[in-house]
Amino acid sequence: MKQPQSRATGQAYEAHACQYLMRHGLSLLDKNAHSRRGEIDLVMRDGSCLVFVEVRFRRGHGFGGAAASITATKQRRLILAAERWMQCRGIKSMQTEFRFDAVTFDGSVEAVNWIQNIVQG
Repeated sequence: MKQPQSRATGQAYEAHACQYLMRHGLSLLDKNAHSRRGEIDLVMRDGSCLVFVEVRFRRGHGFGGAAASITATKQRRLILAAERWMQCRGIKSMQTEFRFDAVTFDGSVEAVNWIQNIVQG
């Protein structure tokens, strides 16, 4: 279980990521969407495309930094959680444009990096 301080830190970086994406034209649909299959930090819309966003913060670049922490296992969980999120809302994945993005922070909120299409087929 996360420590209270790390939970607050995570929420703060998720809020920064959300604001950053909204400044770039995306709109927020949902945040911290939980299911048995996993959690999606932010669900946003970019035009007609649903965007499932993973937010990651690392204090430094050790072990590849925040982006490297999004492993194949984490990507599979994101896919399952997104499928469940769409299913619960009656959205058919075969008829909907969607993608998986990441917003990463290495060291501070100023070190923001928006990576589109993090899950590869």
